This record gives sequence, structure tokens and C-alpha cells, in this order.
Amino acid sequence: MTGGGTVTARASNLRCRLCGHAIEPAPVHVCEECFGPLEVVYDGAVARTLTRAAIEARPPNLWRYRELLPLDSEPRVGHDVGFTPLVRARRLGRALGIEDLWIKNDAVNHPTLSFKDRVVAVAINRALEFGLSAVGCASTGNLANAVAAQAAVAGLPAWIFIPEDLEAEKVIATSVYGPHLVRVRGVYDDVNRLCSEVADRWGWGMVNVNLRPYYSEGSKTVGFELVEQLGWTPPANVIAPMAGGSLLTKLRKAFLELDSFGLAPGAAATRVFGAQAAGCAPIVDALLRNESRVRPVRPRTIARSLAIGNPADGPFALESIRESGGWAAAVSDDELVEGIDLLARTEGIFTETAGGVTVAAARVLANQRRLADGPTVLCITGNGLKTPGAAASKLAAAPVIDARLSQVADLISAETPLAVTV
Repeated sequence: MTGGGTVTARASNLRCRLCGHAIEPAPVHVCEECFGPLEVVYDGAVARTLTRAAIEARPPNLWRYRELLPLDSEPRVGHDVGFTPLVRARRLGRALGIEDLWIKNDAVNHPTLSFKDRVVAVAINRALEFGLSAVGCASTGNLANAVAAQAAVAGLPAWIFIPEDLEAEKVIATSVYGPHLVRVRGVYDDVNRLCSEVADRWGWGMVNVNLRPYYSEGSKTVGFELVEQLGWTPPANVIAPMAGGSLLTKLRKAFLELDSFGLAPGAAATRVFGAQAAGCAPIVDALLRNESRVRPVRPRTIARSLAIGNPADGPFALESIRESGGWAAAVSDDELVEGIDLLARTEGIFTETAGGVTVAAARVLANQRRLADGPTVLCITGNGLKTPGAAASKLAAAPVIDARLSQVADLISAETPLAVTV
């Protein structure tokens, strides 16, 4: 039990985002009428019974918002997922020129240290409800870690497909859970196409393919939590990294739902901002061209977790940015490494490359005066221990000395201050 009684059905059906065609809940993600993407539709009457007091009385995990998540029964896995810290970032804010800055720190999310634990918790529980025989995913690393871990808890076989040259740290952090791990020659988009064929052939629950409508709803909990943690006061701006575009799209949906259901009036006015690496920035490129079509690109960046050249939710991320009055920025690999370094040295948070992209993009957006007055939240989505090599270029070799106090004194006299001045 997650607390607060038995859960009743809330997700009434799936609806196409393009033509509006509705179907009964099922492990499918594409409309049979127009081939558009499907999304979950909720029972508004049930959702409107949810109160702040009821949420606050529940355990500190993502299931405290269960009326706004697409399960029909009590979750069986994922009870340690979510409700990550929201940290006031004064020193980083001074360095970036953002007065009221906060960090939503999913770098410490359980169990695998990224926001992907949220989406996987929802997808695995839905797979169990559908009675699927196995689960899996296409992944650039974080999703692979999360699926392998939570499938192990659920007792489901996991088939995980990754690019052949994925970082060794992420491969190890997936393999340890005992999945069927398959390396595929090519980039993420090649892996994703293969997984679509796998889902069709064997009927497994590929979390970011045929379970995608349910999986993506887990991202909303980032938005729900940060608003609750701000005292039910919506932030003015939220900046999030964009890979496939789903996180930013679902953040926007979270704010709309909080407003619509009376939990945080005014949340619909929160502006959402996207961040991409310049070596894989198809969504930012479309925004700058003032187009709705996202043109695929070939990824060329060290930000592997964002290296999706043909983002499935790209058009909807653009729509969310424009409707909210937000914007987006792309940053170089050198800038994202500087972002990793700056976040660590000012706030003691070690993030992976996607977080470096977010910090660096925040600086660009602040310099462009794109941000509205009021609280600004940076979504840090993964832990730096997953990609430690990215930070290595900024680190000097540590000196080696004998165990003599005089040599320590020599170092102190020669050393320049290491602290970041902000």
C-alpha cells in the first residue's frame, strides 16, 4: 500500500494527440487512425477530489500523486522512487545571474540516480497490470539502468538494447542487475527502431515504445513535486534538458493539471525552457527557425544521454515551449563541461552531461533576459558518477608528497585559491 486507501481506476483511456481518436487502455503507443502518438486521459471527477492535505499525508514518493498517474491498482514496485530534494542554489544563482534559483536534484533519485527511475516505475507497474511476460527498452544509459533495476524487483525478464559504444560506467550499472543486455551497432535512433520491431514481434513491454504513453506520465511527478516543495507556489521558470522531448512536454502537462484541478492555481503560467547540446539540437534548431517540424540530425556530442537525433516528442516540446512563453538554448560540449564543474563547485552537486547542458543553457537564457521574474528551477536529471570522464578535462592532477608537514606547508604557500568566487 502507498497509504491513504485503495486506488480505483483513474486513467479512462488513451487518446491520440493529433486526431483525438480514443481507445481502451492497452500496451500501444500509436493511433491506428492517423499514426499519431497516444496519451493518457484521466477521469477529471476523480482527480478533482485530490487535495493538498491528502497528498502531504502520504509517503514521500511519486505515488503521493497517484490520482494523476495511469495505474488501476496499487503499485507493486517503485515505492522508493521520487520526492527528491529541491535545493536553493544561491551561489550558483550568483554565478549565472539568476537571483532566485533552485535545483530539482534527481541525481539522487532511487534506485539508479536519475529521473528515469520515475518513468520506469510507472511503466513497470503498468506492464504488470497488463500481464506482459517481459519488459525492455532502447536506451543511452540512464533508462537501461532503471529498467534493469526495477524489472529485477518485479521479477520480470528485461531485454535492454543500447548503442554499441555506450559509456562503460552505464553498461556496468545495467549489467549488474542481470538483464539480457544487447549492444547494437549505430546510434540511439537505430536502437529505437529495432526495439519497435521487437515489441511488435514478441509483444514485450518496451517501456519507451509500446508502453510510452504510461511511461512518459511519470515525468509529471518532477513538476508536481517541485511545486509542492515551493509551498504550492508555482515557479516562474523551469529549465530542463531535452533528448526525446518528453520530460519538458510532461512538465508543462503537470503544471496545467495542477492548475486545472485546483492544487496550484496559476501553475499554467509557469514558463518551460529546453536545453540541448549543440551537437544534437534538433528541437532548438526548429525553434530558432520558427518551425513546428523537427528535422533529424546525426548526434555529435559527449552528452550521450541527450543524443537523440530524431526526438519522438520534439513537436510537442516545441508546442509546450511556445504556449508557456518559454524558450530554449543549445550549448557546446566545452560549455556543458563548464556547467558540470560550476554546479559541483558552487552547490556540491555532481551531475552528468545532461545536467551540465542544463546549467550552461541557464546561463545563456539569463544573459538573453529570457527568464521571467520569480523562482527558476533547474532540473538536474542524472548523477555525475554515470559519466565521470566528462568532468576529467577540468580536473588538475593531485600533487604527490612525502608524509612531511614541510611539504604540506610548501603546497599551501604555492597554492592559488580553489574556491569559486561568485
